[in-house]
Amino acid sequence: MQNDRMSEWFVPKFGSRNFRLSVGILFLPYTGMVISFAIWGSLSVDFTLDRLGSVALLYFLAIGVAAHCLDAQGSKKKPWGQLSKTKLWAAAIISLSVSFSIGLYFAFLDSWLLFPIGIIEGFFLFVYNLELFGGKFHNNVSFVISWGILPVFAGAAIHSNSVSFETVILSAIAGFVSYILITTSRKYKALKQKGTQHKIVHSKETILKITSLSVMAGTIFFFVLIHL
Repeated sequence: MQNDRMSEWFVPKFGSRNFRLSVGILFLPYTGMVISFAIWGSLSVDFTLDRLGSVALLYFLAIGVAAHCLDAQGSKKKPWGQLSKTKLWAAAIISLSVSFSIGLYFAFLDSWLLFPIGIIEGFFLFVYNLELFGGKFHNNVSFVISWGILPVFAGAAIHSNSVSFETVILSAIAGFVSYILITTSRKYKALKQKGTQHKIVHSKETILKITSLSVMAGTIFFFVLIHL
């Protein structure tokens, strides 16, 4: 039975335990996928590099750092071990402060649609990762909305304060991909905890790798294609 996530494929196999844990807790392949969804939204409208970079940084801090620190804090199984609550909260608060500052700047500037998106994202960030309300919102639907659909809308809103038809289509695709990721991830974790045969676990792990890495690689390809 395996609960420790230090052996996960996205955790570096080199360096000190603190270094490996610090990188692993960011879930970089999954964080990169969410950032890619925000970039999809940017590419669905007329975009500028400074705002694209801003929304990418916003989601890295909010999801990659803050959400995962809160998840480590709120998880009952403590997959990363007993980490310092003070450090987790400090990292989450600092990251969220910078993230929300970026969002608020552009929202007050000319992208008011970021207000409702930010409020909804903030709600899911806390209730999903801290498993508030008895874990009622810690489910696939919340994950798909907050990690799949809304990042695409945010990517479009920060540029044009609007949502195009292309944005809606891309958000639906992002939602579907997120659903595949979370359902596979839940099965994968359950199988590892039960000590199921390596081949079955490996097949689920392969799906996770292909899904996240394909999204990121495809995003880079289309960005280069469009920007050039």
